[in-house]
Amino acid sequence: MIRLKNLSKVYRTAYMETTALDQVNIHIGKGEFVAVMGPSGCGKSTLLNIVGMIDSPSGGEYWFNGEEVGSRSENELVDVRKHNIGFIFQNFNLIDDLSVHENVDLPLLYLGLSRKERRAKVDEALELVGLESRAKHKPQELSGGQQQRVAVARSVVGDPKLILADEPTGNLDTKNGEDVMNMLRMLQQRGVTILMVTHSPQHGERADRIISMLDGQVVAGGQSKLSVVAGNSAFEQAEG
Repeated sequence: MIRLKNLSKVYRTAYMETTALDQVNIHIGKGEFVAVMGPSGCGKSTLLNIVGMIDSPSGGEYWFNGEEVGSRSENELVDVRKHNIGFIFQNFNLIDDLSVHENVDLPLLYLGLSRKERRAKVDEALELVGLESRAKHKPQELSGGQQQRVAVARSVVGDPKLILADEPTGNLDTKNGEDVMNMLRMLQQRGVTILMVTHSPQHGERADRIISMLDGQVVAGGQSKLSVVAGNSAFEQAEG
């Protein structure tokens, strides 16, 4: 599903140049659960932003579902992202003035679905995370674990092919952290590809594979265990 080839990201100002990613090569197969680990400042968040099409690479190639997307325009990336990618954040990123139902409904507003279709999808997503009885509550009326469950529901409501989770257990206690990891595993079993950034070795080990990063480079785990890919045609065949 994901292939990064010699990918780089350089941030430049008038006074300095910072290399966030340096010749990164990664392959993630469809349906894999992959954790990205490494010290702060190693490039994990930059990697997630580029894979999530929030940021663009400075060089190299980014292939998503067999198509090169690294050089696409911002409008094209927005369209690909909203139909294919869900996000889970450490700080939940819920809107306090909206109900749980309205928060989960937000991604669907951009997909042109009818109100009836959106309601059915939101109800299904909240049932998936066990919060259907809390649909009318506001986020501040929920515990941290429940808020992260809402964030998981929001990430899956549009039936994404890929979920990007940025420290999804970072603000949770042990029990709620394990609950979120179990939900991610359940989503993987439904065929969703998971890419998770984490500082927790315990949660990293729950993934199929750990990609280790240091100083903007991948130092271990960049190649999928599912297949060995050589060239674009093989990649596209594997993803087909």
